[in-house]
Amino acid sequence: MSEITYVRGDATVPSGGGVKMIAHVCNDIGGWGTGFVLAVSHRWPEPEKAYRAWYRDRAANDFGLGAAQFVQVERSLWVANMIGQRGIRTSGNEVPVRYEAIDAALGLLADRAVALDASVHLPRIGCGLAGGTWSRVEPLITERLVRRGIPVTVYDHGD
Repeated sequence: MSEITYVRGDATVPSGGGVKMIAHVCNDIGGWGTGFVLAVSHRWPEPEKAYRAWYRDRAANDFGLGAAQFVQVERSLWVANMIGQRGIRTSGNEVPVRYEAIDAALGLLADRAVALDASVHLPRIGCGLAGGTWSRVEPLITERLVRRGIPVTVYDHGD
């Protein structure tokens, strides 16, 4: 079994060849505009447009905690919008991360990655604005992705 590869860099510029999937966590209230999604939107308009339409039409689709949406942005590159946080953090509120939702979305991501023979590239999902801890998220990635033989690279932004 492989391990998670950690690199310093930008998850929106995934390394390596073959089909790649960039995965990130979104909220369940239709908000897109802070955190990693800004980097995604800076490179491609499609993931944000797809997320907003998914949210807008949520009464007729699977939008909600634990769901995942897969948006092709280049010939061999996909973005996975995974609903893994309840609302957004405001002062005094509990953290919005929902580990069980991230776990469910990672299961959907794994199925799609296997079908596409893709590697997965992501920042430390659920640990920024969602308020989660990597010690709780990393085992979910290991269980859902690494154990299925899916190559995973985690990007830490900055120098």
